[in-house]
Amino acid sequence: MNQNQLKVAINGAAGRMGQRVITLAQQDPDLEVVAALENVAHPLQGRDIGEVAGLGTIGVKLMPQLTDRVDVVIDFSTPAGLVEIARVCGERQIPLVAATTGLEPDQKEVVTTAAQSTPIVFAPSMSLAVNLMMKIVGDAAHTVKGLPGGVDVEIIERHHRFKEDAPSGTALHFGKIIADELGITEHVHGRQGRTGARPQHQIGYHALRVGDNVGEHTIVFGMIGESLEFHVRGTTRDSYAYGALTAAKFVATKGAGMYSMADVLGL
Repeated sequence: MNQNQLKVAINGAAGRMGQRVITLAQQDPDLEVVAALENVAHPLQGRDIGEVAGLGTIGVKLMPQLTDRVDVVIDFSTPAGLVEIARVCGERQIPLVAATTGLEPDQKEVVTTAAQSTPIVFAPSMSLAVNLMMKIVGDAAHTVKGLPGGVDVEIIERHHRFKEDAPSGTALHFGKIIADELGITEHVHGRQGRTGARPQHQIGYHALRVGDNVGEHTIVFGMIGESLEFHVRGTTRDSYAYGALTAAKFVATKGAGMYSMADVLGL
């Protein structure tokens, strides 16, 4: 066994994302999965997480609480699950990758408070391509600022039918990046009826929920006579899992504080 391996715990381990993170972590020589956490009421409690993920036995059972010391926790659970593990990580000073989205303001505050005691990567998306596009879109928004005739901004996102929040946290973060650059003050979620002419001081969001789409975002900058579009599409959940594992390696060596995927990627 490699003594320099990072000992990793996965919170939300039996979920779709948790299983993919475990599968890919098992293939990474720098990582060792030593804990798999799930809600106390989960029907698979006590099962070997390797069997749950289709890997065969790996000697790590699904548990409701973190009992052993680990080097980093990766959370792909629920807002309530993230709040609980953030408190634990803050108290024990365990680095955390917080990949769960859809948090309410008071839940985000718990994560922010925990970051005063331990390093946390907190991002609306773990996808490496999405975070690269956030940089590109921010640069584009800065460049189009002040163009003659102005620019209309619309954001279209697609996700699988099981996603519970809309618009996605990623779409909202794209909107924030653009709004900060362009000084836009109004955010509109869909349109219906006689809405009147479109004002330029707004960003429109449109959320599609279809099949098993793992994540797709289109940013439209519309001008008179032409438009500019940026599109990023995930083809498997592995894009998020690889990003989370990259973030785990980054945050395990940092001091207390809140970090973004831009920090992870050096953008």
